[in-house]
Amino acid sequence: MADFHSRERLLLDKAAQYFPGGTGGNTSFPEDLRFLAKEGRGSRIWDVSGNEYVDWLMGSGPMILGHAHPGVVEAVVEAAGKGSTFFTTNEQAVLLAEELRRAVPCADRVRFTTSGTDACFQAMRICRSFTGREKVLKFEGGFHGTSDYALMSVTPPASSEYPAAFINTAGIPKALRDLMLIAPFNDLETTTTIIEAHRDELAAVIVEPLQRVIAPEPGFLTGLREVTRRYGIPLIFDEVVTSFRLAYGGAQERYEVTPDLCAVGKIMGGGYPLAAVLGRSDIMSVYDAGEADADHYVNQIGTLNGNPVACAAGLATLAEMRKDGVYERLRETGRQVREALVGACNENGIPVQSCGDDTIFDVYFSEQPVRNYRDTLAADAGMMAKFNQGMLRQGILKSWPNKFYPSLAHTSEDVEKTVEAFRKVVPGLGG
Repeated sequence: MADFHSRERLLLDKAAQYFPGGTGGNTSFPEDLRFLAKEGRGSRIWDVSGNEYVDWLMGSGPMILGHAHPGVVEAVVEAAGKGSTFFTTNEQAVLLAEELRRAVPCADRVRFTTSGTDACFQAMRICRSFTGREKVLKFEGGFHGTSDYALMSVTPPASSEYPAAFINTAGIPKALRDLMLIAPFNDLETTTTIIEAHRDELAAVIVEPLQRVIAPEPGFLTGLREVTRRYGIPLIFDEVVTSFRLAYGGAQERYEVTPDLCAVGKIMGGGYPLAAVLGRSDIMSVYDAGEADADHYVNQIGTLNGNPVACAAGLATLAEMRKDGVYERLRETGRQVREALVGACNENGIPVQSCGDDTIFDVYFSEQPVRNYRDTLAADAGMMAKFNQGMLRQGILKSWPNKFYPSLAHTSEDVEKTVEAFRKVVPGLGG
């Protein structure tokens, strides 16, 4: 159990006063497990009291090289010394755009944003402009950020009927619900039926090629690509999480399916606020007032779009990711942890389903295989909460509720410490 000093308790009290819910809106822990991160190096972070944690959360994915990687720090310091931002096209942004285009199969053109939320929102918007249609199909349980359009059927009740959308947060106009259609992930037959019924209304289909930690079944993405191409409907991959993680070319490379557009973020920004829309030249041309007419031109402005410091961090990160053996090492680390967790559950008679990819994964405590969002509803959420809390008490931080993010900074010692925590925590889950 972590030891919290008076200064950290004071700061936690201030956080409770200053922030709604006491947090910045991301992680939220039970009262007795709250802490304030102070610094990170490699695979570890420390709180204000000096308690050390093995970090499998990794900033929710972007810190694939680990915290404060020397090459990234050096690049950021050098870039910051030349100016923080310019609100005009800069050298670092052009160089990063060039690398994105080289790496990602669908990337004819690039438009930077500052968040994955904005990149997904922009991708849907330009498809509406390009096609002249208004509806977008997304998949139940898929998370595409926090725009009004994205927060539909992220966690709907099982009673929801396809393709009706369920609004997942207050403040979204009810009128927008009719512009989003919902389909079940990994169910090509139902998805195809919905697309065919609404083909003349659909501006786009957006999908996480690996949805949260649920991998696509063989043939699903290929079939989705075929049906969208057949009806001239742009296909958007939300690769904010998967880009440069599943492979250097992202899920497109890993699964050998090329969409029309994709949203990228996290890793490509090296831990700084940066994301981008990548895609076909004809669709991306709606951003160009010289190419698009007044009815199709999309005005997209952001003060920090293509920020030179963030782009420098991204370039330094991607340079490391291009080195020989990087993805083999990343997968091996993930495989060891993943197999150890499943093994601990099996040894203790805990029902478990391992989901995802060795580069991003977790388990569901369930007897039932998990292939889509509705299958996750059969999992024991209380057991997962107990597991996450137990791991944190052992000094192991992961995403709540589901996700381990392996990094190149994780060592054999980190794996051993995590596996030892499994041995202590998992036996108590059934009690």
